[in-house]
Amino acid sequence: MTTDKIISQFKAKDFKPVYWLEGDEEYFIDEIIQYAEHHILAESEAGFNLMVFYGKDADWASIINACRRYPMFSDKQVVIIKEGQALKDIERLQAYIEKPLASTILIIGYKNKKVDGRSKLSKILKEKGVVLSTKKLYDNELPEWTHKLVLSKGYTITNKALMLLVDHIGNDLSRLSNEIDKLALNLENRKNITEEDIEKYVGISKEFNVFELQHALASRNIYNAIRIIQYFEANPKAAPLPLVFPSLYNFFSKVLMIYSIPTKDEKTLAAAMGVNVYFIKDYMKAAQYYSQQGMEKILLLLHEYNLKSIGINDAGTADAFLLKEMVVKMMDDTL
Repeated sequence: MTTDKIISQFKAKDFKPVYWLEGDEEYFIDEIIQYAEHHILAESEAGFNLMVFYGKDADWASIINACRRYPMFSDKQVVIIKEGQALKDIERLQAYIEKPLASTILIIGYKNKKVDGRSKLSKILKEKGVVLSTKKLYDNELPEWTHKLVLSKGYTITNKALMLLVDHIGNDLSRLSNEIDKLALNLENRKNITEEDIEKYVGISKEFNVFELQHALASRNIYNAIRIIQYFEANPKAAPLPLVFPSLYNFFSKVLMIYSIPTKDEKTLAAAMGVNVYFIKDYMKAAQYYSQQGMEKILLLLHEYNLKSIGINDAGTADAFLLKEMVVKMMDDTL
């Protein structure tokens, strides 16, 4: 079961008596709970038939009593437990879940945890209701997910703008969604989000960012790479090293895979590497500029300078100097 399918069933008035929403990705759990809280019941019904509990403040007995009452002036009532992972003795809800009321829709958010699959509670949940187990998206899944989210809101986005947004924000789906909403509010009558919009409304320079540094390194353009690093030096918040190193390492580790994949077809190559086809040309370009041995040395340099940035084998060298030194070594003609 997916988030989209559950919400589609809600829209179709196809309800199960219990929904258990667990796992590491809070965005998907919040998305379902928000929809349930504001859209399952009409406004006139919600006053009598919507009850929201918070795990740290509630007790299991009160929740069961709420679930066992009958709706007023409505066919259904909705009982929501937010932050259910903080509810003491949550397993005591099992007595109700075994024999739920058809007129009650119980929705439990259980963030950053999962019910033991071997437990009786797990088996009953699967038998009587719906279990959604969420997990964080992989980095290579973020561009496609973000692109679909933009489309779902009625907008389009350029490839560069998409990459700027994803590289800058990373795996924070709630913030990605909020930034897209903010962009939409500022576009007025336009429907396409550009890199200029990202720069103006999100605060990410379209010329001086991790994505452009990656591009400069991939094409062995030392002049542009140093210019970007100098911008980072003057604007420390633009690209802190804990953001720069993982992004570069992820990119070049993907490039390394190209040498062992016996195809030049872009779609096949992208699928084999687990990257978005929109950006496969950047990876292929890097593979043309560096040998396999050179790429392996780049990854070793990234590891070495990442350690230096946190004070290992280094006496406190400035971040910008470390980046410049690393870039010069990366672009050594012997690589």
